[in-house]
Amino acid sequence: MKLGLTILAATTMLTMSNLTPASDLDTAVYGKMDDGREVKIFTLTNPKGMTAQVTEYGAILVSLKVPDRKGISADVTLGYDTLAGWLKGTSYFGATVGRFGNRIAHGKFTLDGKEYTLATNDHPGDIPCHLHGGVKGFDKVLWKGEPVRKAGARGVALTYTSQAGEEGYPGTLQAKVTYWLTDANELVWDAEATTDQPTVINLAHHTYWNLSGDATKPITEHTLMLAADAYLPTDKGLIPTGQEDPVAGTPMDFRKPTAVGARVNADFPALKFGGGYDHCWVLRAGKGVRLAAVVRDPASGRVMEVLTDQPGVQFYCGNFLNGTAIGKQGVKYQFRTGLCLETEGFPDAPNHPEFPSAVLRPGQTYHHTMICRFRLESSSS
Repeated sequence: MKLGLTILAATTMLTMSNLTPASDLDTAVYGKMDDGREVKIFTLTNPKGMTAQVTEYGAILVSLKVPDRKGISADVTLGYDTLAGWLKGTSYFGATVGRFGNRIAHGKFTLDGKEYTLATNDHPGDIPCHLHGGVKGFDKVLWKGEPVRKAGARGVALTYTSQAGEEGYPGTLQAKVTYWLTDANELVWDAEATTDQPTVINLAHHTYWNLSGDATKPITEHTLMLAADAYLPTDKGLIPTGQEDPVAGTPMDFRKPTAVGARVNADFPALKFGGGYDHCWVLRAGKGVRLAAVVRDPASGRVMEVLTDQPGVQFYCGNFLNGTAIGKQGVKYQFRTGLCLETEGFPDAPNHPEFPSAVLRPGQTYHHTMICRFRLESSSS
């Protein structure tokens, strides 16, 4: 069984006007749920002046500020200014998605001879599928957060119990996600889970990144490297066919740093189906956490390295952003103004025995680690 552990490493320097941290680890009330439950927000600051904010709602990364080569910090994530925005939002900005991140064909899978039916809350190509855990996935529930510390890092541990039958999934799942902001300018997203009955799981982190720090600018000038020699082709419903196709000679080849916009509109079936990049790349095999991707914004000098222990990474370049989501500072997020790099198990894995298994059984522990590590390049040359 091939299950992973995600650590998301990133560097951040983000403040909200009424939530200025008094220390390197600050807790405040962010707002209340519609039912009156209080929601906390945690502000993490490292000695280099980077700051991350995480909320209990959806185990969401609310913002992340990173300095550019001139030392000017800006938020490099898409999202909302207040809890109300996250409560109403449907784009998964910054969220922890699950119980199964990405898509499951027709919202159905069979486990140990029994068929399970999930919500079909997405319809790419007019073909229904289950997306990111359903109508009320892990991005739409209230987690319980507690501040934590270790040498060289401060963080927040968030826990959630997903009851058997929630969104149609079998088994009661005990989930835990820990964010760490390290002194090495890393934001680590670390997920683990256990179950009392066999179930399927694929937790993922879903931040939309714009390393320019200006969400009115498209991410098409960002350059991307993916440590992948193959990707998963899909049908028009964006469900993998089960094949692994080589990237060589195609617009899916990011083995060398390439501008996101260089080939995104190419006449290529995968890009036609997704309206651009929205596919899972098969990461090169290796033990433990390894490099998955490198994103650069040439203008600001910001560089983000993504590392993971998972078999795949979903690269999505904001093809469905259309200005209807009104985000931070009133910005209407337009087409391709954010990109996602979701380290993960393969989409629709429960229906593909040839894929790394997404099954979790009692006595086993699911782990997933994703690291976003930030650095600067001195010039755009």
